[in-house]
Amino acid sequence: MSSTANFPQLTTSRLRLRAFALADVPHLVALAGNYEVAKNTLNIPHPYGVEDARRWVQLTQENIERQTGYAFAIELQATGEFIGGIGLTVERRFDRAEAGYWLGQPYWGQGLASEALAAVLRFGFEKLALNKIYATHIAENPASGRVMLKNGMVKEGELAQHAKRDGRYYDLWQYRLTRAEYAAQQADV
Repeated sequence: MSSTANFPQLTTSRLRLRAFALADVPHLVALAGNYEVAKNTLNIPHPYGVEDARRWVQLTQENIERQTGYAFAIELQATGEFIGGIGLTVERRFDRAEAGYWLGQPYWGQGLASEALAAVLRFGFEKLALNKIYATHIAENPASGRVMLKNGMVKEGELAQHAKRDGRYYDLWQYRLTRAEYAAQQADV
C-alpha cells in the first residue's frame, strides 16, 4: 500500500516501530482485547473485536496520508513479535502532537514502553520539527506517568474528571516536553 510504503521505521535496542498492517489484526484483538489493557486507555473499546482492529488499521493508514497521525506497531526486534502500539496525533497549526501508547499485558514492567516513547519523541522533534509533545494518563494508572517521567516529560496539569470511560469519570494527568526541553536533555547526554 502506497501510504505505508514511505512510513518511517524507528528502531531501538530491543524494538522496531513500523506502520500497522492488516496482518496485525489478530494480534491487536488478542492484546488490546484484554480489559486490563483497554481500561487504562481512553480509545480502546471493550470488547475489542476483529472489526475494531480492521477499522484501527484503516484509520492509521488514512492518518498517514493526511500527515495528521503517525501510529506505530511495536514489535520485538529479536522475534518480530507484535507487542503494542504507540503514536503521535499531530496538530500542525500549533506544531504540537499528543503521544499515546499501550502494550499488551505480558510486556508490562520491562521498560519497553519507555524505550518506544523515547524513539517517538526523537522522531517528533527531529523529523517532524514539532515544538511540543504532550501526553495524558488516567490518574489511576501511575505506571504510564512513570514512562513519561523517564523520558524527561514534565507534569503540567491535573485535569479533574476530564474523561469518561465505562460510565465513570476519570482524572487525567498531563505531561509535556517542549523542543527547548528536549534539546537541553540531548545536550546533557
